[in-house]
Amino acid sequence: MPFLPTPLADALIFEPVVHGDDRGYFFESYNERTFREAGIPNVFVQDNQARSARGVLRGLHFQYGEAAQAKLVRVLEGEVYDVIVDLRPDSPTLNQSFGLVLSAENRRQLFVPRGFAHGYLVTSPHATFAYKCDNFYAPEAEGGLRYDDPRLAINWPDLGTAFQLAERDLRWELLD
Repeated sequence: MPFLPTPLADALIFEPVVHGDDRGYFFESYNERTFREAGIPNVFVQDNQARSARGVLRGLHFQYGEAAQAKLVRVLEGEVYDVIVDLRPDSPTLNQSFGLVLSAENRRQLFVPRGFAHGYLVTSPHATFAYKCDNFYAPEAEGGLRYDDPRLAINWPDLGTAFQLAERDLRWELLD
């Protein structure tokens, strides 16, 4: 299977099998059967895409209650440092975070289960970020965590400049 475990319960890295030759490459970025056989039965209902410049940090966001979302995230252009935080009360990895580089070059994808916060920092000049969601966006059920919460101790890459965040992302409360 093209799935790798992460230190956080139920979150998986998907490494697609890439077929390449002198013409270029081909790979399946998603196959419902492959994911179901790996224990991911989620049905995705919404695709989103964002393009951002170096230093833009989006997150850490989550949807709660009936609007919770699982996501399958990837980078189409450029590179990001992607971070998830397990917020599920009964999880053995509650309040733990995990980060990895996702890029157009490595073609890795990250499956983010429901009950996780998610965010990313653009580390290349630009990045195009795409993700599937298994539930529709509900603004009334949106929450967030501070990217710099000391309890999470996320080791964001040092870009030598201040990160660019939305005002709302600077106002989220600390985990404690």
